[in-house]
Amino acid sequence: MAAKSQVRSGSGWRPLRWLLALLLAPIALGGSWAVVDVIRLTGRVVDVWVPMAAGGAIWMVVFLSLPKPMWLYVVGHELTHALWALLFGGRIKAFKATRQGGHVVLTKSNALIVLAPYFFPLYAALWTAGYLILAWFLGWGGPGFWFHLGLGVAYTFHVTLTASILRTRQPDLEGEGWLFSTVMIWLVHVLILLLVLPWLSGRVAPVTALLWAGDRTLRIIAQLARWMGWAG
Repeated sequence: MAAKSQVRSGSGWRPLRWLLALLLAPIALGGSWAVVDVIRLTGRVVDVWVPMAAGGAIWMVVFLSLPKPMWLYVVGHELTHALWALLFGGRIKAFKATRQGGHVVLTKSNALIVLAPYFFPLYAALWTAGYLILAWFLGWGGPGFWFHLGLGVAYTFHVTLTASILRTRQPDLEGEGWLFSTVMIWLVHVLILLLVLPWLSGRVAPVTALLWAGDRTLRIIAQLARWMGWAG
């Protein structure tokens, strides 16, 4: 049984959110274009993407051949709600996670808190933080094969289990509206990749990647304007 989770943000006027989603969509497209450019310029393909792809493949074998670890996913899902609430100054009043689903009661909520588990790969973030802490204490060099392999496993875990639960009714997304939720999840996930992938690639600074996203967004908006007859 797929897990379900619910955190309410008291979403505002639905048509306004539809308009906001349409306005944000070109930014998400431009950011995605920039992500592709960052990946293409990676200078350490064998060192970075090969082990990450191998990690992803390992997880896919596990995902397709063994029972899905829904309890582990639900714990991470609800923890992500809670952590993002803490970032916004909220507090956790109750927490529950089972294989069938979970919920967390918070003193503060907004769209980012509600949608955070869908765009923020918690276990990948924990893997990265754990590695950086150990590297600092033990004097290791830069991220190596095992780090990238584990990151591939953790990131693919997030993608596959999130896709799996999205096949069932999700109150989180219904409360925010599916169009707005989809665009926001896509956009924030892309922004996270634009901050992380430059560190992995070793060729592009995060600021440069964000500037590329802005440039690609303007190109997309200009093209849309031409298609709609707003520009010559």
